[in-house]
Amino acid sequence: MGNRGKVVVGMSGGVDSSVAALVLKEAGYDVFGLSMRLYQCPLEGTSGCCTASDRNDARAVCGILGIPHEVIEETDAFRHKVIEPFIRDYLDGRTPSPCTWCNRFLKFPILLEKMRSLDADWIATGHYARVERGKDGRARLLRAVDEVKDQSYFLFPMGREELKRLLLPVGSWTKDEVRRKARANGLPVTDKPESQEICFVSDGDYVSYIENSAGERLGGPGRFVDQEGNVLGTHRGIHAYTIGQRKGLGLGGGPKRHVLRIDALKNQVVLGDVEDLASDHCVVAQTLWLDPAAEAQVDAGESLSVTVKVRSRHKGVSAAVEKINLEKINLGRVRVLFERPVSSVAPGQAAVFYDREQVLGGGWIE
Repeated sequence: MGNRGKVVVGMSGGVDSSVAALVLKEAGYDVFGLSMRLYQCPLEGTSGCCTASDRNDARAVCGILGIPHEVIEETDAFRHKVIEPFIRDYLDGRTPSPCTWCNRFLKFPILLEKMRSLDADWIATGHYARVERGKDGRARLLRAVDEVKDQSYFLFPMGREELKRLLLPVGSWTKDEVRRKARANGLPVTDKPESQEICFVSDGDYVSYIENSAGERLGGPGRFVDQEGNVLGTHRGIHAYTIGQRKGLGLGGGPKRHVLRIDALKNQVVLGDVEDLASDHCVVAQTLWLDPAAEAQVDAGESLSVTVKVRSRHKGVSAAVEKINLEKINLGRVRVLFERPVSSVAPGQAAVFYDREQVLGGGWIE
């Protein structure tokens, strides 16, 4: 038994999680590697996809490190909790955030469950973010040191219990440092390419993926309209468009138009000028709080000053978060008032609240 306790490391077969396991072993932890088979790719070796070769890479790394390794089957849960909501959101005119769902409903709960079954003390992943534990014993989720690689946006949905037990060994490292560490220790995944954001859409063509998966649920072609309802053309199906999109509309010449709204009931895509994409607020539902003080402040009816990111690559903007009290069952709804207008705020995407480096919480845009 390591003198720092036992830790279950989620191992994807990539360099980040492999180095996470290495660093933890070197630090004196008793490390257990856990891989999840989430999705069967149509072609073995597809970039970014959950393949047998990825699991074999994880197993090989564990062999080199001299730690146990286990693969668990979660394809049914992944389809139910991630893939089907992804398809449904696009059919409803929303822009989904599958990585946040996966972390919320699958990966972190599974790690926590395995930790408990092994009577372990910690869970760990190769995400680029940091966990800080204060004198009060409370864990805080922070941005990564490497701003380009920072993944804290995707981690907001984990529960406080997961955060309390979480170790993020590479969150203070750059990607180059991680690869150098892997190379120095002879890990076979040193030069493995980056995984893509939507792991189950192996070629990046999410539109074709939905068309091949949704079948009769597809709404079919409909109308492009302007904000006054004037018909501008025909679209291929609302699943093919996202808020802010300009390219691929197929309208030929004329003024540049952007997708402003998607009306699933009317099967219409509303187009307009780029200036019309700006929003001064949004409503966020199913809000989850990692910071109890921030949650208490909003629940008390006070305004909370934050920096909010409305998509993963958004730089963030200052905003105020206020509780909405329009119904007895609030469903975790809050109103986010932007300090300055924000472009392309898309329903379905996650809005994540920060206080400087710390992730306070977040939810999904309505």
